[in-house]
Amino acid sequence: MSKEKESEKGEVVTVEDKAVARLEALPEIGSPERILAERKLVRKLDYRLLPTIFLIYIMNYIDRNGITTARLKGLEQDLGLSDLQYNVVLSILFVSYCPAQIPSNMANSQLDFSVKPSWYIGFCVMGWGLTSLLTGVTKNYGGIIACRIFIGLPEAAFYPGAIYLLSRWYTKKELAFRSAILYTGLLLSNAFGALIAAGILANMEGKRGIRAWRWYGTISYIRFSRSHFEFRLFFIEGGITITVGIFTIWALPDYPSNTRWIVGDERRLAQARLAEDAGEADRDNDKDTPLAGLKMALTDPLILVFAVMNAAQLLGLSFINFFPTLTSTLGFDTTISLLLAAPPWLIASIVTCANAWHADKTGERYFHIAGWWWAVILGFIIGVSSDNVGARYFAMFLMAVGYAGFSMTAVWVSNVIPRPPAKRAAAIGVVNGIGNLGNLMGSYTWKSEWGPKYHNSMIISLCGLALSTVMAFGIRQHLERKNKQLDEDERVAMQGANEIRVREAAQLEGITFEQAMERRKGFRYLY
Repeated sequence: MSKEKESEKGEVVTVEDKAVARLEALPEIGSPERILAERKLVRKLDYRLLPTIFLIYIMNYIDRNGITTARLKGLEQDLGLSDLQYNVVLSILFVSYCPAQIPSNMANSQLDFSVKPSWYIGFCVMGWGLTSLLTGVTKNYGGIIACRIFIGLPEAAFYPGAIYLLSRWYTKKELAFRSAILYTGLLLSNAFGALIAAGILANMEGKRGIRAWRWYGTISYIRFSRSHFEFRLFFIEGGITITVGIFTIWALPDYPSNTRWIVGDERRLAQARLAEDAGEADRDNDKDTPLAGLKMALTDPLILVFAVMNAAQLLGLSFINFFPTLTSTLGFDTTISLLLAAPPWLIASIVTCANAWHADKTGERYFHIAGWWWAVILGFIIGVSSDNVGARYFAMFLMAVGYAGFSMTAVWVSNVIPRPPAKRAAAIGVVNGIGNLGNLMGSYTWKSEWGPKYHNSMIISLCGLALSTVMAFGIRQHLERKNKQLDEDERVAMQGANEIRVREAAQLEGITFEQAMERRKGFRYLY
């Protein structure tokens, strides 16, 4: 119930009235004061949020893909794995990773003061860091299978959760570049992971009687004796990840309404600018529960098309899990092969950021996504048709830059499904969860028996990217038609607006309900 207080003039003023009065004090949209205030807020977020998720993603993929590097230095032989068993070890992660993303993101959209996203994601980071540590002490096929299953559960919370968290702070014209910064963590992890692995595998083999890949996995051994207890942790990766998880709890923001270091006018501005971006308050009402959001996402054909497109895309890009193996086919030793694996991902990182920056400036989505798949297809064609070492290595650069397109996929979903947040969170989880089935299929696409040229693998991947190109074009045409409908009949936007959320937006912006509805008319899909 609203608390009341009598003003000096004898009028009764409610807490809600005072809140609206404060919101009305925000600088006018487009004014120099407003522009300056927004720049200050965005800069504050950029300096704290982006480095944190960037660092987490680097550790995410180094931990996840360490097994592909360990393969080059005896993992299969030490654990007695057959080629099929190794492929199962790679793919089993997605058995837990894919389905867990949907309930994780549903829960993420409902986290409040009791369980904040910063705590949730932070503990998940520590969870997969600990599991990565345990990989180093596995002795057999069953042990490494268990580690891979359990590392998939906490990892499922991060990428879709990070994209959703970014969408709660940045407008649709700011989101692509910030998501690209996040995604360069993945790309650079492939570069840094290869460089770290080159040093470890070259210099740590046999140290203290331990194979180099176990040092890469992190825990070497625990030794007991009667006279003393000795506990030795050689955490090269997993221990660092746990430290990053602890740092995350402090550094990562929650949502605009409850972040401890965004207060006062900055907090109100953070909420108002997102309300202006879509003409509705960026919050769920009582009916927008996680299950309702999931139902809305699963019954929206567009979301399912996005999910299948993402699966086809990730099948086409599944070479990422075998990249050190591909560079080893160029004929060099293990150390040189790992060093050669780094430059393509460094270039891909630069291309990803430049591509997303331009996408934000133009508002275009399709060509900024699909155009890079065509570069990968060209890389596959070169790889299939040429045996020249230089040509094959150049093809690997073309393959790596294809991830500039993938980094925009979740952004496009977020742009297309702006409200309610419960549906947006579920949609991101569904698209990314189902999409990673492409990685699961890709685990069996790059068979060692098809090496060293992997022609069959490249042809299958090429077909996956061709399918995703066709589906993305269909999405583009659909959104273009919807925008034309909005142009022809502005009432469509008004009928689609939830009155409660629009009224909340009006309060946040300090304008009338009618003015908020006018702004709601301006929403258009990005394609």
